[in-house]
Amino acid sequence: MHAWRSSLHVRIGAITMVVAGTVVIIVSLVLFSQIRDQLLSVKRDAAIDQAQAGVVYARDEVAGIATGDAASLRSTLSRTVEGLRSRAGSAGDFDVVMIHRSGDRELAAGRRGVVDALPDGLRAGVDSGGQFSQYAPVPDAEGVPQPTLLIGAPVTVDATGDERIELYYAFPLDQEEESLSRIRSTVVISGIALTLFVVGIGVLVTRLVVDPVRRAAGTAQRLAEGQLAERMTVRGEDDLARLATSFNAMADSLQRQITQLEALSQLQQRFTSDVSHELRTPLTTVQMAAEVLHESRGEFAPHVARSAELLHTELDRFETLLTDLLEISRYDAGAAVLDWEPTDVGALVRRVADDLSALATMHGCELRLRGPQQPVIAEVDARRVQRILRNLVGNAVEHGAGRPIELTWAANRVAVAVTVRDHGVGLGPADAQHVFDRFWRADPSRVRTVGGSGLGLSISLEDARLHGGWLQVWGQPELGAQFRLTLPLTAGGELASSPLPLRPTIVRRPGGAP
Repeated sequence: MHAWRSSLHVRIGAITMVVAGTVVIIVSLVLFSQIRDQLLSVKRDAAIDQAQAGVVYARDEVAGIATGDAASLRSTLSRTVEGLRSRAGSAGDFDVVMIHRSGDRELAAGRRGVVDALPDGLRAGVDSGGQFSQYAPVPDAEGVPQPTLLIGAPVTVDATGDERIELYYAFPLDQEEESLSRIRSTVVISGIALTLFVVGIGVLVTRLVVDPVRRAAGTAQRLAEGQLAERMTVRGEDDLARLATSFNAMADSLQRQITQLEALSQLQQRFTSDVSHELRTPLTTVQMAAEVLHESRGEFAPHVARSAELLHTELDRFETLLTDLLEISRYDAGAAVLDWEPTDVGALVRRVADDLSALATMHGCELRLRGPQQPVIAEVDARRVQRILRNLVGNAVEHGAGRPIELTWAANRVAVAVTVRDHGVGLGPADAQHVFDRFWRADPSRVRTVGGSGLGLSISLEDARLHGGWLQVWGQPELGAQFRLTLPLTAGGELASSPLPLRPTIVRRPGGAP
């Protein structure tokens, strides 16, 4: 089944073999039937002619026979049978029997095996006064039944109906059977050879078409793997050559565009990194001045003191944005590394919940924790995992609409998972596709109180991937959202499944609302 689905050669060869084999079998059966009928027809016509001549000869021999003298009758019949046997004809080998019937008594001359093998239907037909023929098995001299053409005819018929002499010819069909067997073998061998020849032609033609397609597929795969210089070899001027030319033109266009995009991406990454670093120094100076003003705000007029507080708050947000931009630039440059250490994931979850409990209280949310009592130890970068959890919990608080937020963790033999579930506004299918995009916000009109850079979930996703883990989201409008973080228990481990489901169980209230 795998070969059938994956190989066009196999499918074409199998279909061609079935179709060609069916056609060859039908043609062979029709041809063999016609040859057999023609061969038997010639044999039958020659046998009938010889039987008719034999009847004339037999009538001359038995004319005036004394039917009452059994010895004379037997001698005459035997002499006539021997005379008929010596009269060769075009029908080939044959055997002759003559039967004298007088009432219920019969006297037969000829081989007894032929007499005993005469079918009742043939005897009845001859008894009615006509010449009849029939195919039937007759034992040969060794007693082995052989297909035989039997022809019978009355020789003399007494007017009173009491006396009758019947003549029967037995023409063995062994030569015809041998000829038909050779013809059958020839037809079978020729049919198999013709079928294989047609299949070979089909596979060869298919290969001439499929091989360039396979080369194109291999070239396309190498292009997809980043080998942008790969091209197809153009041979001739046929349709396949035009396909290769068009493919190479497409590859050239893709290479130019990808090169341009890589240059633009590198320029953007360099710009982000340079700007972030360059802004760090003046930001530090401004922060120092803002700290002085913030500490002295009690000596200022109320509107000046409020300005000092706003300056201090916004500088903190600005520093967070710069930190996130620097982190993103490290991921883009491939410079991010992990500081692996055995860590209790449950303790990390509880620590994040304690840190954000004040924010949850301010939004009217309750943080509910559920997990095993025993430690769940995993080899992770604790700082990065804690940052992921802070982003997920902060995001849930922002969009939780004041409803409880559930933090759950569990582990199996190879992985540990943490889910953060809120019951707020939820996510639509389009939002779920972009939630991890950089600078994307589900509702730009909302005023955020946590982070505010629009990079938190993007950085969280990169942190999860750096661990070899997954960060996934489920959401439905008005039913809330759930984020699931899955990490290997050991550094460098591979994930096959998660200990916790991504889609939560939705409990309906008595009124039908979730």
